[in-house]
Amino acid sequence: MPQPRERFGLSAALTVPFRPDGVVDLLRLVAHARWCLAHGCRTVTAFGTTGEGASFSLSDREQLFGAFAAVGIDGRQVVGGVSASSAEDAAVQARLALDFGADAVLLPPPFYFKGVSDDGLFAWFARVFELLGGAARDVILYHIPSVTQVPLSIELIGRLRAAFPEVIRGVKDSSGDWAYAEQLLAAHRDLAILIGDERCLAAGVRLGGQGAISGLANAYPQAMLPMVQDGRDDDRIRRLVDAVLAHPVIPAVKALVAHRSGDPAWLAVRSPLVPLSADAAARLGAVADGLFTDRAAAG
Repeated sequence: MPQPRERFGLSAALTVPFRPDGVVDLLRLVAHARWCLAHGCRTVTAFGTTGEGASFSLSDREQLFGAFAAVGIDGRQVVGGVSASSAEDAAVQARLALDFGADAVLLPPPFYFKGVSDDGLFAWFARVFELLGGAARDVILYHIPSVTQVPLSIELIGRLRAAFPEVIRGVKDSSGDWAYAEQLLAAHRDLAILIGDERCLAAGVRLGGQGAISGLANAYPQAMLPMVQDGRDDDRIRRLVDAVLAHPVIPAVKALVAHRSGDPAWLAVRSPLVPLSADAAARLGAVADGLFTDRAAAG
């Protein structure tokens, strides 16, 4: 069995800045990653949902890891996200992160094919791990059915961890379904169970969850630490999540980062996404200010 690992803690689901031509703004990106790490995040997660990972080419990924290395952000501070329906492509993306020394790999199911069976999904994950060979380790299965439309059943997770005990480290539950989270924690709390919906985070930690990969950690990581470390509820976070969910989530998180930093360049997104309007971004910023009147103290 795998050796006991450090508790997962808080990871920022790292949002990514773009230049006007759509190229990743690496200088802003590494500065932001360092800010997150300095304000309570144990790691940052690159190429996840909030980070628009599905729009990143392999070249983009290589450049980002190179930029991290250039400023002294090492693999132990990074979780690498994967976004692929081909097992071969998923393995290539995962290997790039693992070769960088990533703390973990966030691996969703193949998202193109809908209505597939647990047997089919098991075979797909097994193929990814086979392709990785001895490099396969520290995989966090990613349950986000609102995006993939391919849920990970509690039973499938059990089959995968039984077959690949040296590979499966945990599960990120971004379903927002508290009943599913309770079942997941009851069945697999000895894994690193991470709660994606910040409104459920403190309750999940109280039941044995190990933390979160969080979009809000891009803007308010210090405010989230009592939730992650002690399972302490914070109504400000719940209300801010509700305000974010009134908009497309990825542009809304970027609007919060733009507001916190005073840098409107953060509003840019890659197509097919579009940024929040100036009015919507201003209203969201006003909500955040009303909840966190001392932005410096909040993180």
